[in-house]
Amino acid sequence: MNRSILLSFDVEEFDIPMEFRHSIDAATQIKIGKKGLDAIQPILNEVTTTLFTTANFAEHFPVEIKQLSTKHEIASHTYFHGSFEINDLIKSRLKLEEVIGKSVTGLRMPRMKVIDMPSVINAGYQYDSSINPTWIPGKYNNLHLSRTQYLDHGMRRIPASVSPNLRIPLFWLSFKNMPYQFFKSLCIQTLRKDGYICLYFHPWEFTPINDFKLPVYTRRWCGDELVNRLMQLIGDLKNEGDFIPMNQLPA
Repeated sequence: MNRSILLSFDVEEFDIPMEFRHSIDAATQIKIGKKGLDAIQPILNEVTTTLFTTANFAEHFPVEIKQLSTKHEIASHTYFHGSFEINDLIKSRLKLEEVIGKSVTGLRMPRMKVIDMPSVINAGYQYDSSINPTWIPGKYNNLHLSRTQYLDHGMRRIPASVSPNLRIPLFWLSFKNMPYQFFKSLCIQTLRKDGYICLYFHPWEFTPINDFKLPVYTRRWCGDELVNRLMQLIGDLKNEGDFIPMNQLPA
């Protein structure tokens, strides 16, 4: 079959309420981020994933992150989810390597923030997954970029997957808001066309977040319901390919 499924989670502080002008203290952000990581344990037990982790989160839970690194790829999500300085690229990589005792080769910027590849190269990374090659109103318009992996200034970039024709994004918000069978069919179509699929979520989605003042489209299918929904997708996709960490995707 030789088709690859790249399932990844952005392991981070739960700061999304701040995007919608609602305050949330740092301790609560970390607490809910950890609850999410605990909630997705059935998924992490089932398949191998890539965990794009902020160094700040890893500093709070070094034992847990090191244990996860025995099965899953740990990659960088910079140092803090809510703020960024260019030195955070190398600082986060070094801190994560200190925590897990092995090399960290991948990067994903928080919120798919634009970052120049020479800086990523200089910070010692081997691939970047900070591109969603679609149009999200109010966020970004990347319709001009490749749907599939490509080189940028010599850096390997692995975009989040979008459907082959209309570039429908196959990311966390789509999974929450599309009918399941439609999302699954787009995943299979993309997987068969491209030979791999790159999907990403956040652990905090898998906690009960209905009490937070967030738009309905961000909190639909949260908690255990979302765990079950994703486990169903994993079961369906296992018939189409193998789940591998992103750093093992053939060039």
